[in-house]
Amino acid sequence: MPVPLGFRRRHSPPSAQSARTRPIWIAGCTALAAFSAAVIATAAGGRVDIQTRDGRGITGTIVREAQDGSLLLEHDDGRYELLDPAAIASRSTPAPPIPSETPAEYGKRVLAELPAGFDLLVTKHYVVCFDTSREYAKWSAALFERLHDAFGNYWSRAGLEVVDPKRPLVVVIFANRQDYEAHAADDLGAAADRVVGYYNLLSNRVTTFDLTGSDVLAPKRGRRPGQVGLEILSNPAATGLISTLVHEATHQLAFNDGMHQRLAPVPLWVSEGIATYFETPDLTTTRAWRAVGSVNQPRLDHFLKTYRPGCLEGIIRADDSFRNPDTALDSYAAAWALCHHLLQMRKGEFVEYLQVLAAKQPLVADSPTERLEEFQAAFGDPGAVEQAVMKTAARLASRPR
Repeated sequence: MPVPLGFRRRHSPPSAQSARTRPIWIAGCTALAAFSAAVIATAAGGRVDIQTRDGRGITGTIVREAQDGSLLLEHDDGRYELLDPAAIASRSTPAPPIPSETPAEYGKRVLAELPAGFDLLVTKHYVVCFDTSREYAKWSAALFERLHDAFGNYWSRAGLEVVDPKRPLVVVIFANRQDYEAHAADDLGAAADRVVGYYNLLSNRVTTFDLTGSDVLAPKRGRRPGQVGLEILSNPAATGLISTLVHEATHQLAFNDGMHQRLAPVPLWVSEGIATYFETPDLTTTRAWRAVGSVNQPRLDHFLKTYRPGCLEGIIRADDSFRNPDTALDSYAAAWALCHHLLQMRKGEFVEYLQVLAAKQPLVADSPTERLEEFQAAFGDPGAVEQAVMKTAARLASRPR
């Protein structure tokens, strides 16, 4: 989904978190709006070799090509890059085929881009690059693997075809917050010191740091950062931090398993609603995570507290309220309430709606009218849906906690 002119999307984990860790962004790039607004993107092409005017040689696959020659290029490691025609010295096709590589070889290629001292952990679906303890990397990888399996199983049972990504998913874990913030500044700018993790649509990676190095989960004296195991789960302050990791990893899965296309016009109420639907950690179990669809109590409470008539149609029509710091929390709560209701009560229709969204191409834009019409075709009158959502929310709120 396009992230225009330096704007980065934000969400917030549950309100129990401190203000410093509250906003989360999905990082984009500053040129996307210029690409999508100034030209009309054409269909994707094949592989290409490019020489840039600054001397770089790039081999990749064309995701979208604009009429003015601008390219959205996918590198062989899954990163996206936007190339202005003025930056391209020459291009040739066909490019040589991609040599096959093992997950470990792929991970080592990612390591070469990171600061010295990083190590590699390869699991079934992930390559985890880390410079904290291997124990913490394993704990994090196990959480991501459980999410991967639960995510795929949930949507397969719901009737939505999901596929494993064509390459392992990349997670980068820094040992401490300071090094993480220095690295994240390129993606997040001034917001880097207020987030504990993020998914970048262009790099296709989740980046975070050892949570025991956070100001919320300070490690016990004498314990190395990362040597925590169940100690993380014993701290109530961990709830929001783990929610953030699950939230961002859910975005990564959704944009890699066929549910969404990266940089396609997926409404934020959908992508953020799904991520908040999955972000329900449970610190009473060593698995650190509840069943999919558990009530997200902080989101429910916030929705009922801030609800205003017509707010759901507002997020259906446009994403502006997610991008406004004054209304972002309200919009994420509303997105959870809407998605939770639809997935509990109208799952088949929601899956069909997701299939419509999955066909959308990168770097195009839908008008508010188009978005509303697609919603109405799937679910009917937004006002009637809003009334049903409120009834569901009120019923959930009346249950014993």
